[in-house]
Amino acid sequence: MGIEPMKALGDLRVKIFADGADKAGMLDMYAKPYINGFTTNPTLMRKAGIDDFESFARDILHSIPDRPISFEVFADDFEEMGRQARWIATWGPNVYVKIPVTNTSGESATGVISALSAEGIKLNVTAMMTVGQVKAVAAALDPQTPACLSVFAGRVADSGRDPVPLMLEALEALAAYPRFELIWASPRELLNIFQADAIGCHIITVTNDILAKLPGVGKDLVDYSLDTVKMFYNDARAAGFEIKPAAV
Repeated sequence: MGIEPMKALGDLRVKIFADGADKAGMLDMYAKPYINGFTTNPTLMRKAGIDDFESFARDILHSIPDRPISFEVFADDFEEMGRQARWIATWGPNVYVKIPVTNTSGESATGVISALSAEGIKLNVTAMMTVGQVKAVAAALDPQTPACLSVFAGRVADSGRDPVPLMLEALEALAAYPRFELIWASPRELLNIFQADAIGCHIITVTNDILAKLPGVGKDLVDYSLDTVKMFYNDARAAGFEIKPAAV
């Protein structure tokens, strides 16, 4: 059976959001027309060595004023979570505030989600991994306020489960909410972009290391095989490896 050709980037319906917190990398992605938005999180910021959350966010928003960017609260108390969210939302019209689906005790954040959404604050509800969570969050959000619902399909896959049926069911749950968008979060490979597109997912967040593989999309597989053979050969030569068979 033959392998179906991949879609060209320009033919994809799914929106690609760059996921990262390195300014140079974000600006590099901003220059690419196929990047529709950006997401960050405290873990990525820590890895990038950021020590001033607000200064970093405002600097990025000055450079990227016209595409959606998500910045996450880092409170665990719901009252403080709401206070931080309201402040973050003032930083720019393209800001989505990331709210975790629960706090660290596993208590649902739907109360604060409902209050913030009713105030017109655009949210990105994050760290979801079940359809039940998606349904509960959708019911809590104001249907007139734009929102993103991030399902960590990559982590679902890490558990040994196929995320595609879950994502399809999540899309069905959101069908009645035209202002809500489903995010395929934490993808593990470039193929996930095409899987998300095939099922009609609205957005996929992709880190720069995966995005760097985009030039290989649609590459002839025979040529790719030959390139791999050459890579192994050249690396063995560069390393100075030798095999000296004993005389038979």
